[in-house]
Amino acid sequence: MMIIRLIGESFRFAADALRQNKLRTMLSLLGITIGIFTIISVFSAVDTLRYKLQSSVDKLGSNTLFVQKWPWIFGGDFQWWKFVNRPQPTMRDYNALRDRLEHVDGISFEATAANRTLKYRSGSVEGVNVMAVSPDFNKTWTLDFQEGRYFTESEGRSASPVIIIGAEVANGLFDGESAIGKQIKVLGRRMTVVGVFKKEGDDMLGMSQDNNAVIPLVYAKGLFDIENEQYQPQITVRGKESVGLEEVESELYGTMRSIRKIRPGAEDDFSLNKTTMLSNQLDIMFKMVNIAGWVIGGFSILVGGFGIANIMFVSVKERTNIIGIQKSLGAKNYFILLQFMFEAIALCLMGGLLGLLLVFMVTQAFTHLADFEIILDINNVIMGISISVIIGAISGFWPAFSASRLDPVEAIRS
Repeated sequence: MMIIRLIGESFRFAADALRQNKLRTMLSLLGITIGIFTIISVFSAVDTLRYKLQSSVDKLGSNTLFVQKWPWIFGGDFQWWKFVNRPQPTMRDYNALRDRLEHVDGISFEATAANRTLKYRSGSVEGVNVMAVSPDFNKTWTLDFQEGRYFTESEGRSASPVIIIGAEVANGLFDGESAIGKQIKVLGRRMTVVGVFKKEGDDMLGMSQDNNAVIPLVYAKGLFDIENEQYQPQITVRGKESVGLEEVESELYGTMRSIRKIRPGAEDDFSLNKTTMLSNQLDIMFKMVNIAGWVIGGFSILVGGFGIANIMFVSVKERTNIIGIQKSLGAKNYFILLQFMFEAIALCLMGGLLGLLLVFMVTQAFTHLADFEIILDINNVIMGISISVIIGAISGFWPAFSASRLDPVEAIRS
């Protein structure tokens, strides 16, 4: 009960200090407010970017591997000259892998003709990525349809002129009308729409199908050279859920070296890329951003902590005679200590809550005005409050300790 009374009195004293010395207190709280606002804003932005980027990475699949010419390497030590003369993945590689691999659910060959124009009657949509894919494309990627279906086995193998388009492409060509069964012009040929992908929205890694079009690989052979480097050929392999990624990767690695007839000890002439590479790079990047947020916000909090300590020293000086009276009536040293400690914590909490309120207002502004949702996680809110409490305890300890050590007679005389 005494602790509850102490806390109540401390908040009352803090409120009185704020009311009686508004400008002085607000200026002192400003450092805490800015510091909490900076740190929580950075962490919220990082959480938002991490969530959106990780969602994009997850679309690739945790058990998916990509056979490509170039490795996914980030940073300044990219030795491009080692990879520039590598051969592109070929249909020969794809057919051999499809026949030999055992621990996979699907394997597909993909080539992309980027920035093409699709036409329907007098309308057209520009900047569409036309992807030529083998029949197992739906087994290596997660595809959702808002209308229509995927290619049948016979359509995929008999070079049927059929196409699946993204939601943005369908909206641009047909303006809300059903796209199924309509014929559009793609790469100079007429093709029949059999499916429309479900709208996915913006994707930070460009993995959205909204602006893509997918055609059978066999049919695409008559339109462009699917093994040419400009069309970015790749082989996508999705392992079985019951088999670990390391085992799938080991099998794929050994099989590719065998197909390419690479001697033992010789360097690979292909790259096996996987989503964990992106996840690891994202973790490194976000750690650096978090450190920057702590450094920037830490300086503001440090200044705010000195401001709170200054307020508490002034408060002790103004209430010295009251402290003397309390001690003469039997108040223990720890009672005086806790009283001023709780008051410092209460002041810091006011600044911290104000900072969190500003963060919340910014997140709402971005969500409703800029149509970009920022995640304010409950863990960040708890962290902001915890930081405020810790700074309050540190800043208020010495003024509170000095108050608790005052001689009651001298304090009353002052």
